[in-house]
Amino acid sequence: MCCRESVRSTSFFHPINNGLTLFHSPLTTTPSSSSSSSYLSQTLLLTEYTNMVKFSKQFEGQLIPEWKHAFVDYRQLKKDLKKLYLLKTDTNPAAGTAPSTLLSSIKKLSFFGHQRRDHGPIHVHKKLASSASKGDMYETELLDQFADTAAAKNFFSCLDFQLNKVNQFFKTKEAEFMERGDSLKKQLEILIDLKTAIQCRQQTGDIAADSKEDGSISYTISCEDKTEQEQSQENNINDELEKTELAFSDSPRSEEMGNPTRTKILDRKWRSFSGRVISFQGKNIKMNIPLTNPSRTFSAISHLFREDLANSKKCNDGTKLHINKTRLHHAEKMIKGAFVELYKGLGFLKTYRQLNLLAFIKILKKFDKVTGKQVLPIYLKVVESSYFNSSDKAIKLADEVEELFIKNFAEDDKRKAMKYLKPKQRKESHGITFFVGLFTGCFIALLAGYVIMAHIMGTYKRHPFSLYMETVYPILSMFSLMFLHFFLYGCNIFAWRKTRINYSFIFELSATKELKYRDVFLICTTSMTAVIGVMFVHLTLLSKGYSYTQVQVIPGLLLLMFLLLLVCPFDVYYRSSRYCFLCVIRNIAFSPLYKVVMMDFFMADQLCSQVPLLRNLEYMACYYITGSYKTQNYNYCMNGKHYRDLAYAVSFLPYYWRAMQCARRWFDEGQTSHLVNLGKYVSAMLAAGAKVAYEKDKAKGVGWLCLVVVMSSGATVYQLYWDFVKDWGLLQVNSKNPWLRNDLMLKRKTIYYFSMGLNFMLRLAWLQTVLHSTFGHVDSRVTGLFLAALEVIRRGLWNFFRLENEHLNNAGKFRAVNPVPLPFDEVDEVE
Repeated sequence: MCCRESVRSTSFFHPINNGLTLFHSPLTTTPSSSSSSSYLSQTLLLTEYTNMVKFSKQFEGQLIPEWKHAFVDYRQLKKDLKKLYLLKTDTNPAAGTAPSTLLSSIKKLSFFGHQRRDHGPIHVHKKLASSASKGDMYETELLDQFADTAAAKNFFSCLDFQLNKVNQFFKTKEAEFMERGDSLKKQLEILIDLKTAIQCRQQTGDIAADSKEDGSISYTISCEDKTEQEQSQENNINDELEKTELAFSDSPRSEEMGNPTRTKILDRKWRSFSGRVISFQGKNIKMNIPLTNPSRTFSAISHLFREDLANSKKCNDGTKLHINKTRLHHAEKMIKGAFVELYKGLGFLKTYRQLNLLAFIKILKKFDKVTGKQVLPIYLKVVESSYFNSSDKAIKLADEVEELFIKNFAEDDKRKAMKYLKPKQRKESHGITFFVGLFTGCFIALLAGYVIMAHIMGTYKRHPFSLYMETVYPILSMFSLMFLHFFLYGCNIFAWRKTRINYSFIFELSATKELKYRDVFLICTTSMTAVIGVMFVHLTLLSKGYSYTQVQVIPGLLLLMFLLLLVCPFDVYYRSSRYCFLCVIRNIAFSPLYKVVMMDFFMADQLCSQVPLLRNLEYMACYYITGSYKTQNYNYCMNGKHYRDLAYAVSFLPYYWRAMQCARRWFDEGQTSHLVNLGKYVSAMLAAGAKVAYEKDKAKGVGWLCLVVVMSSGATVYQLYWDFVKDWGLLQVNSKNPWLRNDLMLKRKTIYYFSMGLNFMLRLAWLQTVLHSTFGHVDSRVTGLFLAALEVIRRGLWNFFRLENEHLNNAGKFRAVNPVPLPFDEVDEVE
């Protein structure tokens, strides 16, 4: 790919999207005097060093975030080279330049007029690998004298270490992908054979092709009672499969390798209804379909009960397992997703090769500029012949994966296949930025007008009975909290992108459909402009003398419009994101029936900070559904017993959902940490219950007040510990950064300390329940909105550090792709 002729050319290739032009022809000048030559030399060196700094930023901006520590440490090499650069600029390079140049030219010529070949400035020794797992090692020997020999030795020692590290990592990942590729080929063969068997049934007339019945094939299932040898063989196979599974810390894929024995036992029992061993064409195959939805979950539970009854009898005759089209369809989706992830990983490996080769060439070129030695051709030859640049296994596997995908999953349509294998990211439009600015200006103008009019009318002053605050303000409060939260999510996306936190991979977002921060800001500004505009019109009509009965339907229409837009089936206003949001809400509402993924419990945590929004939504639904807006009897809902009971349930509901998710994850993964996390939400529910009881009967006061203080204090300590230690990964005792962690994405440590202090203060917002503080003569509901907004801001701060910790966990284990679980498991023959 790169050779010496390429190095001598005026420019190098552009393997990355935004392109790095590395090599340009150096300027050549003839010095007129020693002073001008010295100044020109120092200017050229300074220019080269500045270009090196620019490349360093570009290099770090294009590398794979999860593999950052496996790339060439260009920053460290730059620091080592800077020592030689400073030494070069401190000395006078013009002194003795002409005589030394003339003398060196004479020495290079033999007595017969031909140029003499002498040894190079360095010699790279290659040490053969002691084992197959370890690659060849390289070590550089200096043959010429350098201005600072110690600094030069330090530079090449670091360079050799980087080359050996890159080779070892490339070889490890290549072997991992090759093994994954072999497994997927076997999976595809089994899938094709099973699909062929069902098609044969249809052709032979066992089942009509257009029949509503789902065609299936039945096979004899082996008995659950296995010998010890067979059990150990199955465990070994499961161990091999678990090597390719993810191990996220406190994530939906968390700790799957932390306790493999217990996980295997629970997983085998939980999925035994679809993981029985079947005999097919001389093979014993176990089919594993994850329990991702309620139907499969209920099927698993019912199967466990039937299995308990069946186990009371000895298994003499084999039972039957039906593999129908539905199960094969799920298996096909799993294999298809696994091929896509494998292809993505092979693409990352190709990028890894290209970027590291560029880094080696760039740093060697700079070394030659600084020292005046010709090291680049010698060392580059070694780099080109090293394993990471010479091996073509990954390239061949990528071509094979592409061919198999086109044939089996895209109906021989390459363009269709490339939509899955190489999805094109949606381009960001400047029009979005324009409309964000436009609607921001409109929002500010309308908000200023609304505030002035509300002040003139005295809308927000404290009144014993304020119809506006009881009926209209809850809608404004609800939308304000919702879009404040959404705005902070946009700020989170901006910060994650700036710090190279791969939130798209963590949330498993589609590259073609994910929301960018500009999209989020556009949604916020347009929505809040519409909300404040409607509220301004409503308040204007009231100031003109219209009665509440005449205009009270306007806020209800606004709420209805947003609900209809959310469920709108047409492809307008980010339909894919709206559909994803509704699916996540469905998964949360039906916890623990759905398998919990990162997006689900992340969204459930957001709902825990939006309890006031949910209570306002409940009240407004009751207000408009019961027709109270026509009679202005806003106390109708509040005085109803069922409404009050439902209001208390809504206060507990987000914590209940989150607790059920923890229970489901414990059941799936068998990790006790999920039970400890469940305890945190139980403590939050107890504290919320104590607050509700206190607010309901304040007259009896002191006992309930003491219970509120005790329960809330305990829940706060529990939550703070989990925030700092588990979710953020901070407060590590032996960290090189005191009270933080070793790896930090932000350069300033003070930001972490400030965030910890701010999170601590905002966690104490429950004290308002005890103190009953208000802002002067302002209505107490405004104070409640302010405190609710502080909790939303705290959650936005929590979001950044939560995903930072998740990203660092991924980077620590070099997880850049998601190894999808495979549906088929071929086991040894059961006698």
